[in-house]
Amino acid sequence: MGICGIDEAGRGPWAGPVVAAAVILPAGKKRPKGLADSKQLSAETREELALAIRDCALVGVGLASADEIDRINILQATYLAMRRAFDGLSEPPVAALIDGNQAPDLPCPIEMIIDGDAYVASISAASIIAKVERDRMMVELCAHYPGYGFSKHKGYGTPEHQRALSELGPCAIHRRSFKPVRLASGIAA
Repeated sequence: MGICGIDEAGRGPWAGPVVAAAVILPAGKKRPKGLADSKQLSAETREELALAIRDCALVGVGLASADEIDRINILQATYLAMRRAFDGLSEPPVAALIDGNQAPDLPCPIEMIIDGDAYVASISAASIIAKVERDRMMVELCAHYPGYGFSKHKGYGTPEHQRALSELGPCAIHRRSFKPVRLASGIAA
């Protein structure tokens, strides 16, 4: 049993799920070199590290869909994704280290660490896994919802995404509770 790091990817985008990962790095074995906040790494480096992490660590991944985000709000959906990632671990951790200053209820002691994805190896690993998993999902979803450019911007609020939203309207994976999507839907704020 070990301590897991937990982080998420995708709180800010206008479309797609929020994805969380929980990672227990090995205590006695070699850990991958170069673990860092996923936002500071190139996509290629993230992919390589994600494979190395999966080779040596216990990994759980959880997500909350756009519908769940709209129903319970982005913060509660993030907590839901984190609990699902935690529950996805093959061994229960003795404690959890979570990036940020708020955390879901988990059945173990929790420590929140602001900017933990930059300083704590297990949180960095979780950050990388969550980002890689979410990016893959958005590339796959791009094929199902052509015209939005999800494979390029991953659902974030880029000018290209804004144009597509204005021209095509929201699709099934858009977060209708987010103001830019509501405005494109013609729903009053």
